[in-house]
Amino acid sequence: MSTYEESGVNVDLGDECSRIAYSAAKSTFSSRKGMIGEPLVDDGGFSGALDMGDYYLVQNDDGVGTKSIVAEMIGKYDTLGYDLVAMVADDAICLGAEPISISNTIDADKLNEQKITALMDGLAKAAKEHKIAVPGGEIAELNTLANGYIWNATCVGIVEKNKLITGEKIERGDKVIGLKSVGFRSNGFSLVRHILREKFGGKWAFEKYDDTMTWGEKVLIPSKIYCSAVLEMHGRYGQKPQAEIKGVVHITGGGIPGNLPRVLKKTGLGAKLHNLPKPHDVMLRLMEMGNVSRDEAYETWNMGVGMILISNDFDKIKEISARHAIEAEVIGEVTETPGIVF
Repeated sequence: MSTYEESGVNVDLGDECSRIAYSAAKSTFSSRKGMIGEPLVDDGGFSGALDMGDYYLVQNDDGVGTKSIVAEMIGKYDTLGYDLVAMVADDAICLGAEPISISNTIDADKLNEQKITALMDGLAKAAKEHKIAVPGGEIAELNTLANGYIWNATCVGIVEKNKLITGEKIERGDKVIGLKSVGFRSNGFSLVRHILREKFGGKWAFEKYDDTMTWGEKVLIPSKIYCSAVLEMHGRYGQKPQAEIKGVVHITGGGIPGNLPRVLKKTGLGAKLHNLPKPHDVMLRLMEMGNVSRDEAYETWNMGVGMILISNDFDKIKEISARHAIEAEVIGEVTETPGIVF
């Protein structure tokens, strides 16, 4: 039976290291006490918020992870920019913030003009589609310190104080709405690569997935970016909301079980998910191929749901989502009993 830990990722250790990092970061908050930019305490949140007087400045970091290894294997770099934007901009929107800028860093063993051109062209295209500026970045050639290309980014967003989404308004009976994904996004790729390497060997990326795609092309499908659709619902900076959004959950590492509780924590409520969509065929095939348990899959991959909204304005959310080529579906409801029930 294949597990995320077997693929080389120790989730418990990662969680502990994240706790250590956040504890150190949180110790700096008092240095801005009573000053412009005083941090808002939101343990377990998707982004950090700084009090700027009339609004909050939101900031977060992430990267494309080992999905870049697949791009390297098949020599296709032009879609990773969508994954990079999705990872950080879709964290910012969890607080209701409008992403305004993304800076990025590329650490590489050996620089290549063609690779950098494809990466940056893809980033520019994705950023422009979602009205995000890329004001700067850094590229470093690290020789043996790096193995391939490591691409990370920082997103800065802005949100009015009265539009900050905290999850505190969530109530029993509220609808849990899933925004469907189109593939793996940028999480759980160590397990993806482990299963395919065990099945096909080192050249797995060139094995046929079907008559139109290889396995490498299939798992490299870029992430759907949700922030613009949710911003239309919630209202960009200075705009009025079209729907009441009580909670936003970005389904990243940890899947639904690891992320949905992050917005329910302030209310002590839970959720019953009785209408989850069928996972993507590629995920089902990998589960069968690697003998991956259902729990392991849902705790590692998004399994067809890339973002969750908690709201009772489903009709409006569905209408706006459709305009952004996103399929929305009610997948459950908030319950009085804590915990997530599938």
